[in-house]
Amino acid sequence: MKTPTTKPLLNRRTFLNQSAAGVGALGFAGLPAFAESEKKNYPKGKAEHCIFLWLGGGCAHTDTWDPKRVGDPQKKIAGSAYAAIDTAIRGVQVCEHLKGTANLLDRFALLRTVNHDIIDEHAAATNFVHTGRRPTGTITYPSLGSLVSHERGALADGIPPYVVIGYPMVMRGPGYLGAKHGYVYLTDTEKGPAGLTRPSYVHSARQADREQLLGELRKSFSARTKGDKVVADYDEAIGSSFALANGDFMGAFKLDGEAASLRQAYGGEFGQRCMLARRLVQRGVRFIEVSFNLNFINGTGWDTHNDGQLNQHILIQQLDQALAMLVTDLEKQRLLDKTLIVIGTEFGRPPEFDGGGGRGHQGKTFSWVLGGGGLKTGQVIGETDELAKKPVSNPLSVPDVHATICCALGINPAKNLFDGPRPVPITDRGEPARQLFA
Repeated sequence: MKTPTTKPLLNRRTFLNQSAAGVGALGFAGLPAFAESEKKNYPKGKAEHCIFLWLGGGCAHTDTWDPKRVGDPQKKIAGSAYAAIDTAIRGVQVCEHLKGTANLLDRFALLRTVNHDIIDEHAAATNFVHTGRRPTGTITYPSLGSLVSHERGALADGIPPYVVIGYPMVMRGPGYLGAKHGYVYLTDTEKGPAGLTRPSYVHSARQADREQLLGELRKSFSARTKGDKVVADYDEAIGSSFALANGDFMGAFKLDGEAASLRQAYGGEFGQRCMLARRLVQRGVRFIEVSFNLNFINGTGWDTHNDGQLNQHILIQQLDQALAMLVTDLEKQRLLDKTLIVIGTEFGRPPEFDGGGGRGHQGKTFSWVLGGGGLKTGQVIGETDELAKKPVSNPLSVPDVHATICCALGINPAKNLFDGPRPVPITDRGEPARQLFA
């Protein structure tokens, strides 16, 4: 009778040696792919700035950039809500309420087949189109604006690389890149960022005393937390805020320095935000996100459920006026070729009308628009089916759109950044729309 044999338990050293041998045999699986992707030949654009016009809520592509047959909300006949008009690009039409932009459409490229399969819910989709990533639970991914801040940096001392004209939200944040690459935000175009303006009751001597006390506290706390990157990043951000408050940056918000005729040409509040974005570009800000969140115009903003559809045309007309003037103004200032304009939203809307005469959400196909930035404009990328419910040719993922924007700004979309020791490519395997690069 044979005595049964038992294999000895693996000790820690044996386990690690065998594991290392196995990984070595596999060639570190995906790690070479990271390196090879980073070396891939990507187009490199010459844009120095980006103005990102954010239509939060879900802009209906069939009612703006990708018009189809006209439907009827009352009779629940699917289709566009408005007639289409010809544009400066032969054979390409847009909604009748985009008259000004239609005449300048050769300065733009329409991306009509942007798509994602994220749940059609605002927060999830907004996070995805800002970061280009799905949440993982282990990494907090940076927004596109923070990535541009990290890669291109500030153009001048005392000028922030990233500004948001709108309300703060985590989707716009720096994620693992740290506070240094966060944004300065404002909601009042004429007053600027609230935290950078000294209250009238605080005189200069009192302000100097406060800054001295804060400086001592910062120095003491930094000494106690030496080596803590998070603390160091926040301390640097505090230092930068003093430079912003006392430098040329705040002069950008003196909109009364612009001619009254120009301000009127830009239009209402959204138009003033766009004009301010141009002024920020002139001062060296790299990335400006301009939020069109003026929901009171039609009661719902771009989230046109039910009655929101009734006055959607007013939103579109205000977008058109501001956008056409922004392009014209940048061109006059000789800034259009080096300023990329991006018009984005979290998803589109289906051609069918809901019970209240509005529209639901649709992420399977929607439109983004790129303008200026030295791109090969005057073209449409992708085609949708007869009711713009799905792509027919050249589908573009959100990472593809991010890669296109990165390339336009001279950023390698496959470059590895690091969350601690972990390599994280700038985009999630995004491929740029190469048709846009000469």
